Amino acid sequence: MKTFKSVFKNYDWDTIQSRIYQTSTREVEQALAKTKRNLDDFLALISPAALPYLETMAQQCHELTKKRFGKTIQMYAPLYLSNECQNICTYCGFSLDNKIKRKTLSDAEIKLEVEALKKTGFDHVLLVTGEANYTVNINYFLNAITQIKEQFSIISAEVQPLSTEEYERLHDAGVYSILVYQETYHQEVYKKYHTKGKKSNFDFRLETPDRVGTAGIHKIGLGVLLGLEDWRTDSFFNALHIDYLQKKYWQTKYSVSFPRLRPAEGIIEPNFIMDDKDLTQLICAYRLWNEDLEISISTRENEKFRNNIIPIGTTSMSAGSKTNPGGYVVDPQSLEQFEISDERSAEEIAQVIKKSGYEPVWKDWDRTFSQTV
Repeated sequence: MKTFKSVFKNYDWDTIQSRIYQTSTREVEQALAKTKRNLDDFLALISPAALPYLETMAQQCHELTKKRFGKTIQMYAPLYLSNECQNICTYCGFSLDNKIKRKTLSDAEIKLEVEALKKTGFDHVLLVTGEANYTVNINYFLNAITQIKEQFSIISAEVQPLSTEEYERLHDAGVYSILVYQETYHQEVYKKYHTKGKKSNFDFRLETPDRVGTAGIHKIGLGVLLGLEDWRTDSFFNALHIDYLQKKYWQTKYSVSFPRLRPAEGIIEPNFIMDDKDLTQLICAYRLWNEDLEISISTRENEKFRNNIIPIGTTSMSAGSKTNPGGYVVDPQSLEQFEISDERSAEEIAQVIKKSGYEPVWKDWDRTFSQTV
Protein backbone atom coordinates (compact mmCIF):
# COMPACT_ATOMS: atom_id res chain seq x y z
CA MET A 1 0.00 0.00 0.00
CA LYS A 2 1.27 3.45 -0.91
CA THR A 3 1.85 5.55 2.21
CA PHE A 4 3.04 9.03 3.09
CA LYS A 5 6.60 7.71 3.01
CA SER A 6 6.46 7.74 -0.80
CA VAL A 7 5.70 11.48 -0.70
CA PHE A 8 8.05 12.31 2.16
CA LYS A 9 11.12 10.85 0.42
CA ASN A 10 10.76 13.45 -2.35
CA TYR A 11 11.47 16.31 0.07
CA ASP A 12 14.74 17.29 1.69
CA TRP A 13 14.87 18.96 5.12
CA ASP A 14 17.70 21.37 4.29
CA THR A 15 16.13 22.40 0.99
CA ILE A 16 12.77 23.18 2.61
CA GLN A 17 14.45 25.05 5.45
CA SER A 18 16.41 27.15 2.97
CA ARG A 19 13.25 27.97 1.01
CA ILE A 20 11.46 29.08 4.17
CA TYR A 21 14.21 31.44 5.27
CA GLN A 22 14.70 32.86 1.78
CA THR A 23 11.02 33.70 1.32
CA SER A 24 10.49 37.28 0.12
CA THR A 25 7.97 39.90 1.19
CA ARG A 26 6.41 39.67 -2.25
CA GLU A 27 5.73 35.94 -1.82
CA VAL A 28 4.04 36.61 1.54
CA GLU A 29 1.85 39.32 0.02
CA GLN A 30 0.89 37.03 -2.86
CA ALA A 31 -0.12 34.31 -0.39
CA LEU A 32 -2.22 36.75 1.65
CA ALA A 33 -3.99 38.00 -1.48
CA LYS A 34 -5.32 34.54 -2.34
CA THR A 35 -8.63 33.06 -1.26
CA LYS A 36 -7.47 29.45 -1.75
CA ARG A 37 -3.93 28.61 -0.71
CA ASN A 38 -1.53 25.71 -1.31
CA LEU A 39 1.52 24.38 0.51
CA ASP A 40 3.79 26.94 -1.13
CA ASP A 41 1.61 29.65 0.40
CA PHE A 42 1.75 27.91 3.78
CA LEU A 43 5.55 27.90 3.51
CA ALA A 44 5.51 31.64 2.86
CA LEU A 45 3.16 32.33 5.77
CA ILE A 46 5.36 30.52 8.31
CA SER A 47 8.51 32.29 7.11
CA PRO A 48 10.24 35.11 9.01
CA ALA A 49 9.22 37.38 6.13
CA ALA A 50 5.56 37.00 7.19
CA LEU A 51 6.04 38.29 10.75
CA PRO A 52 5.37 41.96 9.84
CA TYR A 53 2.00 40.83 8.45
CA LEU A 54 0.89 39.06 11.62
CA GLU A 55 -1.97 41.45 12.36
CA THR A 56 -3.37 40.98 8.84
CA MET A 57 -2.98 37.23 9.15
CA ALA A 58 -4.80 37.22 12.50
CA GLN A 59 -7.72 39.22 11.12
CA GLN A 60 -8.11 36.91 8.13
CA CYS A 61 -7.72 33.88 10.40
CA HIS A 62 -10.50 35.14 12.68
CA GLU A 63 -12.92 35.59 9.79
CA LEU A 64 -12.16 32.20 8.23
CA THR A 65 -12.55 30.37 11.54
CA LYS A 66 -15.82 32.14 12.32
CA LYS A 67 -17.18 31.34 8.85
CA ARG A 68 -16.32 27.64 9.06
CA PHE A 69 -16.77 26.83 12.78
CA GLY A 70 -18.90 29.66 14.14
CA LYS A 71 -18.14 31.20 17.53
CA THR A 72 -17.77 27.95 19.44
CA ILE A 73 -14.93 26.23 21.30
CA GLN A 74 -15.14 22.51 22.00
CA MET A 75 -14.05 21.50 25.50
CA TYR A 76 -12.14 18.30 26.21
CA ALA A 77 -10.04 16.76 28.95
CA PRO A 78 -7.17 14.27 28.86
CA LEU A 79 -7.49 11.11 30.95
CA TYR A 80 -4.08 9.56 31.57
CA LEU A 81 -4.44 5.83 32.05
CA SER A 82 -0.79 4.84 32.48
CA ASN A 83 2.74 6.24 32.67
CA GLU A 84 4.38 2.91 31.84
CA CYS A 85 6.56 3.13 28.75
CA GLN A 86 9.12 0.98 26.95
CA ASN A 87 10.65 3.85 24.97
CA ILE A 88 13.56 6.05 25.89
CA CYS A 89 12.77 9.55 24.65
CA THR A 90 14.91 12.47 25.75
CA TYR A 91 11.99 14.91 26.10
CA CYS A 92 9.38 12.86 27.99
CA GLY A 93 8.80 12.38 31.70
CA PHE A 94 7.51 8.84 31.04
CA SER A 95 10.80 7.75 29.42
CA LEU A 96 11.91 4.24 30.43
CA ASP A 97 15.23 5.50 31.84
CA ASN A 98 13.49 7.76 34.36
CA LYS A 99 13.52 5.90 37.66
CA ILE A 100 10.05 6.82 38.80
CA LYS A 101 6.99 5.07 40.16
CA ARG A 102 4.95 3.57 37.34
CA LYS A 103 1.19 3.38 37.51
CA THR A 104 -1.55 1.93 35.32
CA LEU A 105 -5.14 2.55 36.35
CA SER A 106 -7.35 -0.39 37.30
CA ASP A 107 -11.03 -0.62 36.36
CA ALA A 108 -12.03 0.79 39.74
CA GLU A 109 -9.57 3.66 39.42
CA ILE A 110 -10.74 4.47 35.90
CA LYS A 111 -14.28 4.68 37.25
CA LEU A 112 -13.21 7.16 39.94
CA GLU A 113 -11.34 9.33 37.43
CA VAL A 114 -14.33 9.32 35.06
CA GLU A 115 -16.67 10.34 37.87
CA ALA A 116 -14.40 13.26 38.73
CA LEU A 117 -14.29 14.43 35.10
CA LYS A 118 -18.04 14.12 34.63
CA LYS A 119 -18.64 16.35 37.66
CA THR A 120 -16.79 19.14 35.87
CA GLY A 121 -19.02 18.86 32.81
CA PHE A 122 -16.79 17.17 30.25
CA ASP A 123 -18.33 14.98 27.56
CA HIS A 124 -15.21 14.64 25.37
CA VAL A 125 -12.31 12.66 26.81
CA LEU A 126 -8.84 12.04 25.39
CA LEU A 127 -7.32 8.77 26.60
CA VAL A 128 -3.52 9.00 26.97
CA THR A 129 -0.92 6.39 27.89
CA GLY A 130 2.77 5.73 27.60
CA GLU A 131 3.87 3.14 25.06
CA ALA A 132 4.06 -0.18 26.89
CA ASN A 133 2.91 -3.00 24.62
CA TYR A 134 3.01 -5.71 27.28
CA THR A 135 0.78 -4.00 29.83
CA VAL A 136 -0.98 -1.10 28.08
CA ASN A 137 -2.02 -2.77 24.85
CA ILE A 138 -5.07 -3.15 22.62
CA ASN A 139 -6.85 -5.38 25.14
CA TYR A 140 -6.27 -2.83 27.90
CA PHE A 141 -7.57 -0.03 25.67
CA LEU A 142 -10.69 -1.96 24.69
CA ASN A 143 -11.42 -2.77 28.32
CA ALA A 144 -10.97 0.88 29.33
CA ILE A 145 -13.28 2.04 26.54
CA THR A 146 -15.91 -0.43 27.72
CA GLN A 147 -15.68 1.16 31.17
CA ILE A 148 -16.24 4.73 29.96
CA LYS A 149 -18.07 4.74 26.61
CA GLU A 150 -21.50 5.27 28.17
CA GLN A 151 -20.19 8.34 30.01
CA PHE A 152 -18.76 10.33 27.09
CA SER A 153 -20.12 11.31 23.68
CA ILE A 154 -16.62 11.57 22.18
CA ILE A 155 -13.66 9.34 22.98
CA SER A 156 -10.28 10.21 21.49
CA ALA A 157 -7.02 8.35 22.04
CA GLU A 158 -3.33 9.23 22.05
CA VAL A 159 -1.56 5.91 22.48
CA GLN A 160 1.28 3.97 20.86
CA PRO A 161 1.08 3.32 17.10
CA LEU A 162 -1.00 0.23 16.38
CA SER A 163 -1.75 -2.00 13.42
CA THR A 164 -4.62 -1.29 11.02
CA GLU A 165 -6.59 -4.19 12.49
CA GLU A 166 -6.13 -2.81 16.01
CA TYR A 167 -7.31 0.63 14.92
CA GLU A 168 -10.35 -1.01 13.35
CA ARG A 169 -11.12 -2.61 16.71
CA LEU A 170 -10.83 0.77 18.44
CA HIS A 171 -13.13 2.27 15.82
CA ASP A 172 -15.70 -0.49 16.37
CA ALA A 173 -15.43 0.04 20.14
CA GLY A 174 -16.39 3.70 19.80
CA VAL A 175 -13.16 5.69 19.44
CA TYR A 176 -13.86 8.84 17.43
CA SER A 177 -10.37 10.23 16.84
CA ILE A 178 -6.72 9.20 17.06
CA LEU A 179 -3.89 11.62 17.79
CA VAL A 180 -0.38 10.66 16.71
CA TYR A 181 2.62 12.98 16.60
CA GLN A 182 5.75 12.36 14.59
CA GLU A 183 7.50 14.66 17.13
CA THR A 184 9.98 15.72 14.41
CA TYR A 185 10.16 15.03 10.69
CA HIS A 186 13.91 15.61 10.68
CA GLN A 187 14.83 11.99 9.98
CA GLU A 188 18.59 12.49 10.34
CA VAL A 189 18.31 13.48 14.01
CA TYR A 190 15.14 11.55 14.95
CA LYS A 191 17.14 8.72 16.53
CA LYS A 192 18.94 11.21 18.79
CA TYR A 193 15.67 11.92 20.58
CA HIS A 194 14.27 8.35 20.44
CA THR A 195 17.13 6.11 21.48
CA LYS A 196 15.31 2.91 22.43
CA GLY A 197 11.96 1.22 21.92
CA LYS A 198 9.48 0.91 19.09
CA LYS A 199 9.21 4.68 18.81
CA SER A 200 12.78 4.78 17.52
CA ASN A 201 11.47 3.33 14.22
CA PHE A 202 10.95 6.53 12.21
CA ASP A 203 9.20 4.90 9.25
CA PHE A 204 6.75 2.89 11.36
CA ARG A 205 5.62 6.04 13.12
CA LEU A 206 5.53 8.02 9.87
CA GLU A 207 3.11 5.52 8.36
CA THR A 208 0.83 5.37 11.40
CA PRO A 209 -1.74 7.94 10.15
CA ASP A 210 -2.13 5.82 7.00
CA ARG A 211 -3.11 2.86 9.15
CA VAL A 212 -5.52 5.07 11.11
CA GLY A 213 -7.06 6.35 7.87
CA THR A 214 -7.37 2.86 6.42
CA ALA A 215 -9.20 1.77 9.59
CA GLY A 216 -11.88 4.41 9.03
CA ILE A 217 -11.32 6.46 12.19
CA HIS A 218 -13.46 9.62 12.00
CA LYS A 219 -10.69 12.12 12.82
CA ILE A 220 -6.89 12.11 12.79
CA GLY A 221 -4.86 14.59 14.84
CA LEU A 222 -1.28 15.46 13.93
CA GLY A 223 1.43 17.74 15.29
CA VAL A 224 5.12 18.10 16.04
CA LEU A 225 6.87 18.69 19.35
CA LEU A 226 7.79 22.34 19.08
CA GLY A 227 11.27 22.84 20.50
CA LEU A 228 13.08 19.77 19.20
CA GLU A 229 14.02 21.12 15.77
CA ASP A 230 13.33 24.27 13.74
CA TRP A 231 9.59 24.77 14.16
CA ARG A 232 9.07 26.29 10.75
CA THR A 233 10.60 23.39 8.86
CA ASP A 234 8.93 20.75 11.02
CA SER A 235 5.57 22.47 10.57
CA PHE A 236 5.91 22.47 6.79
CA PHE A 237 6.39 18.70 6.83
CA ASN A 238 3.44 18.32 9.20
CA ALA A 239 1.28 20.32 6.77
CA LEU A 240 2.62 18.20 3.89
CA HIS A 241 1.48 15.12 5.83
CA ILE A 242 -1.99 16.56 6.43
CA ASP A 243 -2.28 17.55 2.77
CA TYR A 244 -1.50 13.99 1.68
CA LEU A 245 -3.94 12.46 4.18
CA GLN A 246 -6.80 14.78 3.25
CA LYS A 247 -6.47 13.84 -0.40
CA LYS A 248 -6.25 10.09 0.25
CA TYR A 249 -8.64 9.70 3.21
CA TRP A 250 -10.98 12.48 2.19
CA GLN A 251 -13.90 11.36 4.35
CA THR A 252 -11.82 11.81 7.52
CA LYS A 253 -11.61 15.00 9.58
CA TYR A 254 -8.25 16.42 10.64
CA SER A 255 -6.91 18.44 13.53
CA VAL A 256 -3.57 19.93 14.47
CA SER A 257 -2.10 20.53 17.92
CA PHE A 258 0.87 22.62 19.01
CA PRO A 259 2.72 20.95 21.90
CA ARG A 260 5.59 23.18 22.95
CA LEU A 261 8.30 21.41 24.93
CA ARG A 262 7.47 21.81 28.62
CA PRO A 263 9.40 20.96 31.81
CA ALA A 264 9.21 17.32 32.87
CA GLU A 265 11.20 14.74 34.81
CA GLY A 266 14.62 14.12 33.26
CA ILE A 267 14.05 15.85 29.91
CA ILE A 268 16.29 17.95 27.69
CA GLU A 269 16.05 21.71 27.30
CA PRO A 270 14.43 22.93 24.05
CA ASN A 271 16.87 23.22 21.16
CA PHE A 272 14.74 25.91 19.52
CA ILE A 273 12.77 28.52 21.41
CA MET A 274 9.35 29.36 20.03
CA ASP A 275 7.76 32.45 21.57
CA ASP A 276 4.05 33.35 21.66
CA LYS A 277 4.29 35.51 18.54
CA ASP A 278 5.79 32.58 16.64
CA LEU A 279 3.00 30.25 17.75
CA THR A 280 0.36 32.80 16.80
CA GLN A 281 1.93 33.06 13.35
CA LEU A 282 1.90 29.28 12.98
CA ILE A 283 -1.76 28.97 14.03
CA CYS A 284 -2.75 31.70 11.57
CA ALA A 285 -0.75 30.07 8.76
CA TYR A 286 -2.53 26.75 9.29
CA ARG A 287 -5.96 28.39 9.22
CA LEU A 288 -5.22 30.54 6.16
CA TRP A 289 -3.96 27.45 4.34
CA ASN A 290 -6.72 25.08 5.44
CA GLU A 291 -10.02 26.47 6.70
CA ASP A 292 -11.42 23.00 7.48
CA LEU A 293 -8.61 22.07 9.85
CA GLU A 294 -9.53 21.85 13.54
CA ILE A 295 -7.06 23.66 15.80
CA SER A 296 -6.55 22.54 19.39
CA ILE A 297 -4.87 24.52 22.19
CA SER A 298 -3.89 22.60 25.33
CA THR A 299 -3.05 23.62 28.88
CA ARG A 300 0.64 23.51 27.96
CA GLU A 301 0.08 27.17 27.04
CA ASN A 302 -0.14 29.97 29.60
CA GLU A 303 -3.31 31.80 30.62
CA LYS A 304 -2.59 35.01 28.71
CA PHE A 305 -1.86 33.21 25.44
CA ARG A 306 -4.92 30.96 25.71
CA ASN A 307 -7.17 33.93 26.46
CA ASN A 308 -5.92 35.88 23.46
CA ILE A 309 -5.93 33.00 20.95
CA ILE A 310 -9.63 32.17 21.44
CA PRO A 311 -10.98 34.58 18.79
CA ILE A 312 -8.17 33.98 16.30
CA GLY A 313 -8.27 30.36 15.19
CA THR A 314 -9.01 27.96 18.03
CA THR A 315 -11.70 25.29 17.71
CA SER A 316 -11.01 23.19 20.83
CA MET A 317 -9.37 23.62 24.23
CA SER A 318 -8.54 21.40 27.16
CA ALA A 319 -9.07 22.65 30.70
CA GLY A 320 -8.32 21.58 34.24
CA SER A 321 -5.94 18.99 32.80
CA LYS A 322 -3.91 16.45 34.73
CA THR A 323 -1.06 14.75 32.87
CA ASN A 324 -0.48 11.93 35.33
CA PRO A 325 -2.41 8.65 35.73
CA GLY A 326 -4.96 9.11 38.49
CA GLY A 327 -4.25 12.82 38.59
CA TYR A 328 -7.85 13.95 39.07
CA VAL A 329 -8.62 12.00 42.23
CA VAL A 330 -6.89 8.58 42.51
CA ASP A 331 -3.22 9.56 42.79
CA PRO A 332 -2.64 13.31 42.33
CA GLN A 333 1.07 12.95 43.17
CA SER A 334 1.94 10.39 40.48
CA LEU A 335 4.46 11.42 37.83
CA GLU A 336 3.29 13.95 35.25
CA GLN A 337 4.23 13.57 31.60
CA PHE A 338 4.88 17.32 31.56
CA GLU A 339 3.98 20.39 33.60
CA ILE A 340 0.86 22.23 32.51
CA SER A 341 0.94 26.02 32.35
CA ASP A 342 -2.74 26.97 32.58
CA GLU A 343 -4.05 25.54 35.85
CA ARG A 344 -7.50 27.13 35.79
CA SER A 345 -10.54 24.91 36.24
CA ALA A 346 -12.86 23.87 33.44
CA GLU A 347 -15.53 26.27 34.70
CA GLU A 348 -13.06 29.16 34.78
CA ILE A 349 -12.02 28.45 31.18
CA ALA A 350 -15.66 28.22 30.14
CA GLN A 351 -16.30 31.67 31.62
CA VAL A 352 -13.28 33.13 29.80
CA ILE A 353 -14.60 31.70 26.52
CA LYS A 354 -18.03 33.25 27.15
CA LYS A 355 -16.50 36.64 27.98
CA SER A 356 -14.72 36.48 24.62
CA GLY A 357 -18.10 36.20 22.92
CA TYR A 358 -17.79 32.47 22.21
CA GLU A 359 -19.72 29.44 23.37
CA PRO A 360 -17.98 26.57 25.18
CA VAL A 361 -19.33 23.31 23.71
CA TRP A 362 -19.24 20.28 25.96
CA LYS A 363 -21.00 17.98 23.52
CA ASP A 364 -21.34 18.31 19.75
CA TRP A 365 -21.67 14.68 18.70
CA ASP A 366 -23.80 11.75 19.70
CA ARG A 367 -23.07 8.11 18.88
CA THR A 368 -26.67 7.65 17.69
CA PHE A 369 -25.89 9.90 14.71
CA SER A 370 -23.60 7.22 13.27
CA GLN A 371 -25.88 4.28 13.94
CA THR A 372 -27.79 2.74 11.05
CA VAL A 373 -31.57 2.95 11.48
